[in-house]
Amino acid sequence: MTTEAPFRAREKLIEKQKYFQSVHKHTYLKGPYDKLTSVAIPVALAGASLFLIGRGIYNMSLGIGKKE
Repeated sequence: MTTEAPFRAREKLIEKQKYFQSVHKHTYLKGPYDKLTSVAIPVALAGASLFLIGRGIYNMSLGIGKKE
């Protein structure tokens, strides 16, 4: 049986591993754009959801937007 060629060279993998193991942050915040994907996007989604829920409750309490 022949073996598949790896996606990356072993030396590159070891180099990346050493870098990520030496960084003293949470595991999910180690990359350059991880704050955007782990913090900013969920906060934006939560804010939009709260706004829409609040607007829906307001509209229901005043009877705005009802179809006759």
